[in-house]
Amino acid sequence: MGLNQNSKNIVNDAIIKDISDSIHGVSFGTVTIIIHNSKIVQIEVSQKSRFDDVWIVQEGGGI
Repeated sequence: MGLNQNSKNIVNDAIIKDISDSIHGVSFGTVTIIIHNSKIVQIEVSQKSRFDDVWIVQEGGGI
């Protein structure tokens, strides 16, 4: 799935920056890129919060 030499660059610097910022802003989750008519039209970010350490019950502790 490569671009040939005569293809237009459909991803500009602003889109690349938005995608990069989205990826770097998420510790756990997904970044979805929505394409319409072969063009990037939307970036969706779903962030997950993990609470693994909260559920460690120590002696005399609990929720």
